[in-house]
Amino acid sequence: MNYPIPATAEEIEALKENPVDEELIAAAIAGVVQIARSQGQTLDELTAEVLADDHWLEPEQRRWLSAIVAQAWESLGKEN
Repeated sequence: MNYPIPATAEEIEALKENPVDEELIAAAIAGVVQIARSQGQTLDELTAEVLADDHWLEPEQRRWLSAIVAQAWESLGKEN
């Protein structure tokens, strides 16, 4: 991966400076998962945040993103 996994919200914010591609998105998702874990959040809590209604994503997109976050959670958990 060309991008390090962000460890803080500021580092995730700094990703905006890069062109969007698959690796950037993967790094951002991995960073969100690791930050959530470091703050003691559970997968269910993080999933609830992803599924929360907002003006950015349609319900189907939120469900799709929630599944990806869950996969990242499981994959990153195997590395630790």
